[in-house]
Amino acid sequence: MNPIASLSATPDGIINGTLNETAGVHARYRWAWEKYLAACANHWMPQEINMSADIELWRSPHGLTEDERRIIKRNLGFFSTADSLAANNIVLGTYRHITSAECRRYLLRQAFEEALHTHAYQYIVESLGLDEGEIFNMYHEVPSIHDKAAFLLPHIETLTDPAFRTGTPDRDQRLLRSLIVFACIMEGLFFYVGFVQILAFGRRNKMVGAAEQYQYILRDESMHLNFGVDLINQIKLENPWLWTAAFREEIRDLIHQALDLEYRYAVDTMPRGVLGLNAAVFSEYLRYIANRRCAQIGLHPLYPSASNPFPWMSEAIDLKKEKNFFETRVTEYQAGGALNWE
Repeated sequence: MNPIASLSATPDGIINGTLNETAGVHARYRWAWEKYLAACANHWMPQEINMSADIELWRSPHGLTEDERRIIKRNLGFFSTADSLAANNIVLGTYRHITSAECRRYLLRQAFEEALHTHAYQYIVESLGLDEGEIFNMYHEVPSIHDKAAFLLPHIETLTDPAFRTGTPDRDQRLLRSLIVFACIMEGLFFYVGFVQILAFGRRNKMVGAAEQYQYILRDESMHLNFGVDLINQIKLENPWLWTAAFREEIRDLIHQALDLEYRYAVDTMPRGVLGLNAAVFSEYLRYIANRRCAQIGLHPLYPSASNPFPWMSEAIDLKKEKNFFETRVTEYQAGGALNWE
């Protein structure tokens, strides 16, 4: 008998445990409960944000270059699909396999926020009068967007398959792999070219309404990433036999593949330099991001010499602060309409 196959998580573990939705709701995984409270205190709504300046700029024949318009459309095309996939992954997949009541509460909040993000993209599309068919079909028609979605889908389908169940080392590894792809690659890597691009508009006092919405979305996604990393590391802690050398090498290879796909997206959205950005500089930035994700889940860096070429993003995306984000007291969080973004 394989000794590893006989191992199992504790009855009250984060996976393969005994689910009790009412007793000791935040007793065992306090970190998840605190993230849930912080997320609830971060509420915002897209229609709170004034889009009039964006509408005027978009309608002006000389307001934006064709390259700038391409970036905005591609961003909306990718993110509207990605956040829909994220919601499905949570509601139809991850939620079913996590047996911590505290984590399940956070996941429900996260699912709501994914719906809120798709609402925000729809609000921007409608405000600017864009062709909805063009934007929302890009995941079919634009290779750089399609390929990222195609990379993600097998890992999402693992969890959303009604027949999938955890409980063996092989299936638990499949769950862990999917969670890493979802948190560290989808939310933690695939989103970052788009965030930098739209926030670069806001930095130049262009598309300020869209940039403000992306700032709120980025704040939510930073929280999602932090929760996902903690969830991954908790599963590793409770099930150390899953974290084999072969599995670690597989994850490193997936991150390599994802970085290549995100770089191709950068090339597609920025065929020429724009907003002080170009695809080449994103190659360095993505390596920096990939190293951060590796460090967060206990892998050696893939690109040891990589550095951050966008220091001006520190206020919005300061990756060094992600680790300490939730050390802020919950009482210091404010509802979205009261926030002051500098």
